[in-house]
Amino acid sequence: MNWSEINQHTLMAELARVRGALARHAEQTGTNPSRRVECGATLGSEKDADSVPTALQSLCATFSLSPFERDILLLCAGMELDSAFVASCIAVGGDPRKTGPTFGLALAALAEPHWSALLPAAPLRRWRLVEMGAGDSITTSALRIDERILHYLTGLSYLDERLYGLFEPVTFSSKLPPSQEAIADRLAELWREGRGIAVQIFGKDDDARRAIPAAACATLGVPLYLIRASDIPVGPTEREAYVRLWERENLLSGCMLLVDCDRADSSEAARPFIERSRGALVLTAAEPLRDSTRPLIKIEVRKPKLDEQATIWRAALGPLAKQLNGQLRQVTSHFDLDAARIHAASAELSHRQVSNEAEASTELWEICRSQSRCSLPGLAHRAEAIADWDDLVLPEPQRQILREIALHVRHRFIVHEQWGFSQHNPRGLGISTLFSGPSGTGKTMAAEVLANELRLDLYRIDLSQVVSKYIGETEKNLARVFEAAEGAGAILLFDEADALFGKRSEVKDSHDRYANIEVSYLLQRMESYRGLAILTTNIKSALDPAFLRRIRFVVQFPFPDAALRAEIWRRIFPEQTPTDGLDIRRLAQLNIPGGSIRNIALRAAFLAADAGEPVRMNHLLAAARSEYLKIEKPLTELEIGGWS
Repeated sequence: MNWSEINQHTLMAELARVRGALARHAEQTGTNPSRRVECGATLGSEKDADSVPTALQSLCATFSLSPFERDILLLCAGMELDSAFVASCIAVGGDPRKTGPTFGLALAALAEPHWSALLPAAPLRRWRLVEMGAGDSITTSALRIDERILHYLTGLSYLDERLYGLFEPVTFSSKLPPSQEAIADRLAELWREGRGIAVQIFGKDDDARRAIPAAACATLGVPLYLIRASDIPVGPTEREAYVRLWERENLLSGCMLLVDCDRADSSEAARPFIERSRGALVLTAAEPLRDSTRPLIKIEVRKPKLDEQATIWRAALGPLAKQLNGQLRQVTSHFDLDAARIHAASAELSHRQVSNEAEASTELWEICRSQSRCSLPGLAHRAEAIADWDDLVLPEPQRQILREIALHVRHRFIVHEQWGFSQHNPRGLGISTLFSGPSGTGKTMAAEVLANELRLDLYRIDLSQVVSKYIGETEKNLARVFEAAEGAGAILLFDEADALFGKRSEVKDSHDRYANIEVSYLLQRMESYRGLAILTTNIKSALDPAFLRRIRFVVQFPFPDAALRAEIWRRIFPEQTPTDGLDIRRLAQLNIPGGSIRNIALRAAFLAADAGEPVRMNHLLAAARSEYLKIEKPLTELEIGGWS
């Protein structure tokens, strides 16, 4: 016979044995002498199947049930599986209205009775194997077997329906890169050694945090279920009920649980559930849970290494990989993508109609930008970089430094990885840049030009939201910014950075001490950021000298002289803008930076549009008066002398 047949025969034999005990008790007490209760044929004994652990044997061993507790469970199961048990209970109790088992009936009719069997902490009630109904006392309360336990005894195993909606199965379908596969093997070995071990997997690879425990469970041949920390009940009573159901499920089926902390505060929300549970589970979060009363084995998961990413790309792209061999190196050096995003990007490229290698390379780059795009609500916003080199008017030395910045970003993989600089000295490899100069001299535009040239996203950091008066909050906000932008290879723009990266001061009180710690943290984070970080300031002397030593490039944006102002005026109006009689030499006499020139040109365009005329010098004169009034600067006769 197969296991199902053995299990069924053994269960029916045990039910017949318990029903026989009820019949004998009815005869001995004479509670129903006019009606003899038939025990039925004995199909065999549980001892006949010692070589094959049945569901009943496993259940008794798992929950350490005494013989009396086992027979109570069988008594309740018999009420569901064998109609003759109803007659037996009536015969023993002598009351036709009481057709179900009670604790009093079990104490009277079953062997080796003990009162402790129905204590709340005893296995039958602690693990909710049986439920107690209404009654005047414990002995007269009706007993009923839990439905999940009933089906388990018959050989049918499934996830308890009360856990549906909160728990969802986690499947594993793709091969892990070697560095992550080694972690999965280690995790599987840990669970082999200890059934109730709790593990925390943390790191920045969201997909791997699930894929690794799923691969470990696949190795062990056990199911893995996921519960989101935000879905865990908050109320202690309801949470305790789910903890108990989960622990029971873990003991019955050997399944593992993944507690997914997808938000920054989720780990704390999940803490009571984790600390109360004693079943094997794995907690996943970006940062490790601290100060937990339950011992947690902590494992950090990193995104696949660069060579592993290249391998994943080639496997995911298939035949397209040969056409993109050169581009794949650029993609892996700029976009730190996990396996899931690589597969998603490859699938999207395969669905696009590309006609040649150049088009495929361009499409792949833009897809990767989209896949790696980060979200930093409240801390930063993505700026549309549309300015190009023709829009930027600067002296040639400054333009040359900007071009050098671009080539450092473009070729960092070759220098850092292939030529070994990252292994030789990993410190100071971040490409940090300082743009200093008066307001309106083109610092922000230069950042846009670099983003456009490199085809990377540009994020402007909102310092009003990043800087906090509360100790430690500024560092946390900056950590979020850097970590979110890391995988995208994004360009970070800190406008007016002297408010954030100011000089460290002499320590006079605790506020000075924490302010200096904050500055030191920023120094270290700037050095380790793998992308391009641009700081702008109007006052270079306001910055901490330690920053200047660690900044790779410093670009001084000068106040434009007459020649530069004339060049700005020549480029300021789009080709579509109608103009008439503009005198560039006279316009260059306005002693203002490029930002003010743009404002004047825009104001003049609106004035001309309202008059139904092309932009003329009189419109620019009116616009210049308004701009000078706004910036509280006198408009001298020398600047507008000779204007009509």
